[in-house]
Amino acid sequence: MPDLDFLHVSIADQMLYGFSCGHLRVRLPVSTARNGVGERNGSGCTPRGRHQVRARIGDGLPLGAVLRGRRWTGEVWNPDLHEQFPGRDWILTRILWLSGCEPGFNRLGPVDTFRRYIYLHGTPDSEPMGVPLSHGCIRLRNADLLDLFPRVPVGCAVQIEEAACPDWSSATLN
Repeated sequence: MPDLDFLHVSIADQMLYGFSCGHLRVRLPVSTARNGVGERNGSGCTPRGRHQVRARIGDGLPLGAVLRGRRWTGEVWNPDLHEQFPGRDWILTRILWLSGCEPGFNRLGPVDTFRRYIYLHGTPDSEPMGVPLSHGCIRLRNADLLDLFPRVPVGCAVQIEEAACPDWSSATLN
């Protein structure tokens, strides 16, 4: 049963912090956009501001399941498959699809996070975490996403900020 009600993604920290009733429950390394932050369609940037999880995709799929167009291809990522498609932006295991909550900033028109297909998703374990390398999405380790996914309900609030997390980010996990 979902227990997290708020996710905070810090671009500076390259970390995701998950909260339940104001208590830090999860701290996970991520990889945000190589192009930095920005909201415009086609920018390849990670959008800032208030978001919510609009859809959860991939429940029940195997670890490393390859998703294209938000559907499982039937493939499971492995190094041989990676060599076959060297330039592919791998979306693996699960998708938490984000929707912006701030009209004109990250919702509607040319800045719409949902229409930009911005996700929290798994990535090959060979990809580094803590380094901005994505095409706009927020990448997580597959095992971390597998643990996080059942804890995050549709509608969960997600804040994405450039700054390092406030002091509560160093709090002890409860």
